Amino acid sequence: MTRPPTAAQRRVIEAADPVTGRLRGTQTQLAALVKRGLAFRHPRPPHDHFLTPTGHRLREETPETTVEAVPDTGVFTARVGGEEEPPASGPARRREVHSAWQGLLELRRMTNPDGAVDRPCGWERTHLVRAAALALEAAGHRPAGGEAEGYRVRATPQPEAVAVYGPDPETLTACAATLAGAGWQTGEYTEPRSRARYLLASPRRA
Repeated sequence: MTRPPTAAQRRVIEAADPVTGRLRGTQTQLAALVKRGLAFRHPRPPHDHFLTPTGHRLREETPETTVEAVPDTGVFTARVGGEEEPPASGPARRREVHSAWQGLLELRRMTNPDGAVDRPCGWERTHLVRAAALALEAAGHRPAGGEAEGYRVRATPQPEAVAVYGPDPETLTACAATLAGAGWQTGEYTEPRSRARYLLASPRRA
């Protein structure tokens, strides 16, 4: 990319679906984003346009439009556990989570070179905490919040790895099974100081 996108092109990028990266805009705008390497045109009908990993990074680099920065705009946010103001629970939340998970599977199908849906894609590797949290919530695990006990997903200093904490060994075992089924590899470890047990989870590559 030799020069930054125009204001109109940036608005198209910012309005992309937060999970799949699907774009809406004029053919001229979409073609320009493809030319800049920020989007690609899906080869199969209906030939929609989607953000490339570079496009996703550009979208996330805009603070005012990140998911974390606009919790009240209706944009879906995966529950990582321990949020001060977690999204509302209930049937509506379950539908949102299911839709987001299906969208992520579709993103895997479209962006993994072999079309595999059982292995994390590039977007997940650049949004590790949110991706792991979505896999857990979509499988029905309860995130920690308020006085409720449940999982907590946290970033780690290690590349392509997140830590998953749980209130008891059974929760960790269940979370490990869910993440393994979603294409992650996990191992259980103990923190040296606190002696707390946790999972170290990384997206599987093959």
